[in-house]
Amino acid sequence: MCEIETDELGPLKFIRLHSEKAALRAFVVIDNIALGPAIGGVRVSPSVTAVEVRRLARTMTLKNSIAGLAHGGAKAGIAADPKSPRKERYFRVFAKLIKELVEFIPGPDMGSDEECMAWIYDETERALGLPEELGGLPLDKLGATGFGLAQCAEVACPFAGLDLKGARVSIQGFGSVGKAAARFLSQKGAVIIAASDTRGTAYNPDGMETAALIKIKEETGSVVNYSGGKRLGVDEIFALETDILIPAATPDVITIENLNSLKAKMVLEGANIPVTREAEKVLHERGVLSVPDFIANAGGVIMAAYEYEKRSERDAFEAISEKIRKNTLLILEKAKQENLLPRTAAEGLALERVHQAQRYRDY
Repeated sequence: MCEIETDELGPLKFIRLHSEKAALRAFVVIDNIALGPAIGGVRVSPSVTAVEVRRLARTMTLKNSIAGLAHGGAKAGIAADPKSPRKERYFRVFAKLIKELVEFIPGPDMGSDEECMAWIYDETERALGLPEELGGLPLDKLGATGFGLAQCAEVACPFAGLDLKGARVSIQGFGSVGKAAARFLSQKGAVIIAASDTRGTAYNPDGMETAALIKIKEETGSVVNYSGGKRLGVDEIFALETDILIPAATPDVITIENLNSLKAKMVLEGANIPVTREAEKVLHERGVLSVPDFIANAGGVIMAAYEYEKRSERDAFEAISEKIRKNTLLILEKAKQENLLPRTAAEGLALERVHQAQRYRDY
């Protein structure tokens, strides 16, 4: 039995889901709903754990709070292969099991997309990041998170002594977030020199053509088939000379164990919890700026919240830009002035709003 740590914020609910008939094993963590119903993605991975889902749910509480959204944080995890032919079955059974869990509004995450949300919505009438045909704002198709990362990078670069135009960027995890980040960063003049996925790393120190890189990823399933670069191992991306490193895949990929090989001047956290707290502290001591996940990658949940309010795509993109740019500047200035870790500065601001809201709640 896994022990889930609790504190003054939560989690409010931790639920294990199991269906022998559907061979389904899943977890749902509703961390906090003081600010409103909890939005959180549904992660699909054979290795997902209850502890991981609990950590991700807390990140969503902080992310939604500091973005000024009227939503708490949650997360779900389905322990399955995201490429399984039984995927629709998993999602429909999962949806049936959470139908009465009305405090939780699911959205897409690693291993899930707008089609998966359509299946959940069909069973529950409650999901975000839906296909356009169902009136949704498809987060991955529109590249909401990647757009937000580019906005964040533009504000954060001066704090790391960088100019985004001409900055060399390496993206670990070239999925929906990584591809969108590459596209929007390239539009701002950044140079993509490396990209990785589960099969390896494509690398060219002189820069890669972003549209071609995205096309080869979509057509062949991997960046290693890009002809204009050198093929390296999966983890070799962390040791490359680069200005900006964007971990955009799984949790805990930058740790105390691999920090010594890191040569980036700035780490822009595109995934949730990609850098351990210990590693963030050491990076800070070395003068490497690490922009926290719930500041940098909030674009997706901001768009999801705007979908919930039936707002337009244009409104959502304007909100992503305004909120992420403002919060990036706010927390990095505070961190610099008070000699704080950027995460510490950001958490203080996010928690203040949640604590104030909790005063009005009777639970």
